[in-house]
Amino acid sequence: MSERPIQILMIDDDEDDFFLVTELLRDISPGQYALEWAPTYQKGVEAIERKAHDIFLVDYRLGPHTGLDILHHFQEMQYSMPVIMLTGKGDYAIDQEAMKAGAYDYLVKGEITADLLERSIRYALDEYKHLRTIEESEKKYFGIFEKAHDLIILADCDKNIIDANPAALRRLQYQKDEILQLHLRDLFTIPEQGEQFLDDICSDGVAGIQEYEFKTRDGKKLFVLINAVMLDEAEQIFLCVIQDITEKKREEQEKQHQEKFVITGRIARVIAHEVRNPLTNILLAVSQFKEEEDVAANDDSGLYTDIIERNCTRINQLITELLDSTRMIELHTAEHGINQLIENALKLSQDRMQLHEMRLNKQLAAPDIKVNADDEKVVIAFLNIIINAIEAMAPGKGILTVTTRRNQDKAQVQISDNGIGIPEDKLARLFDPFYTNKAKGTGLGLTSTQNILLNHKGTIHVDSEQGKGTTFTITLPAV
Repeated sequence: MSERPIQILMIDDDEDDFFLVTELLRDISPGQYALEWAPTYQKGVEAIERKAHDIFLVDYRLGPHTGLDILHHFQEMQYSMPVIMLTGKGDYAIDQEAMKAGAYDYLVKGEITADLLERSIRYALDEYKHLRTIEESEKKYFGIFEKAHDLIILADCDKNIIDANPAALRRLQYQKDEILQLHLRDLFTIPEQGEQFLDDICSDGVAGIQEYEFKTRDGKKLFVLINAVMLDEAEQIFLCVIQDITEKKREEQEKQHQEKFVITGRIARVIAHEVRNPLTNILLAVSQFKEEEDVAANDDSGLYTDIIERNCTRINQLITELLDSTRMIELHTAEHGINQLIENALKLSQDRMQLHEMRLNKQLAAPDIKVNADDEKVVIAFLNIIINAIEAMAPGKGILTVTTRRNQDKAQVQISDNGIGIPEDKLARLFDPFYTNKAKGTGLGLTSTQNILLNHKGTIHVDSEQGKGTTFTITLPAV
């Protein structure tokens, strides 16, 4: 315990309340607290400006003034001290208003006891000490700006970037002198988002944590959360702490794809059961009908029954393909190099590439990365993606880029094209059964590809930009 008494200033126009608090403090511990009384708002302000007290008890009602005016005076002085607000009755709105204005705690006069007062004073002093420690640490260790993992950018309301920490430079792929030539809005993928963010921070001094889309120097999209606060209102300088959530969003998206795939499989089994039974009955009935003498002798009847049979067979075939593309498949796995699997798929697509005069750019990891895989099925999955890429590119102008790398305990494959790209509103449906833009496609190729990769405990993710191309990123567990 400190030998010096804790200096308390009580600003309250009711002398009886002052005597009550005096007695309570004496009951708590004689000599531990020294209480000074300011009976008016003005005397309270004068006492505050002496800066001689450790803590303040302030009545909410002070004649024409309120305890909030006292708190505002602290703010004008830029003098941060622990203040406990005293209210005449339990008024939640007043209490919350006081806390927002900077009060550390509030007490209802009619309910104050020695223990409650002691606890509130101790809490306020401890909290004040804690906040001062944090403030001093922030000043002392401002160098953490350089070491933070989050992206930190300092900017002003003229939209100029003033500074950026190393994490921001690395993730956004800029050199320091390059990023200082940019306006903050240049980092936003969607210009409207950038303008709205700047309006919020520059008009209100704070921008609520929201999700935005950033772009790197080479145009790659990043999903970020920005927490921004105005540091210097006079100079209109604000600080942005930016969390890169791209990987988290990707994981969420992959989880949604997996859940969607499971649901699709259930629906497919229900459809197969409900459609095949009546389909079988139709085929049996048509077969019986064709044996009738009148029907057999009538060419028109034979034509129509043939149409019915062909379309029933086609429906049955589509149901089989749907079931095959969504059911759990039996795997015959062994260790294979991911590069070798890619090479096998490229060999199978070689004729198509030559026909379309495609350029192939391979960037394969060395040494090869081993995975447990059913080689035939994984090659089919890769081939489906490669064929889609070839068909998306203009003949004679296409560049197919295939990259393999190790990413921690995963083997990662990226298959990229410079084709027409996929509209963003269609990306979410890319793996849906029967969804296709091809005139003669069934829309089950990518569904089957996803099924193969999910059965291998892998993932598949698609990034695309219209007019620039598409990248499929596949991961499989490495051995």
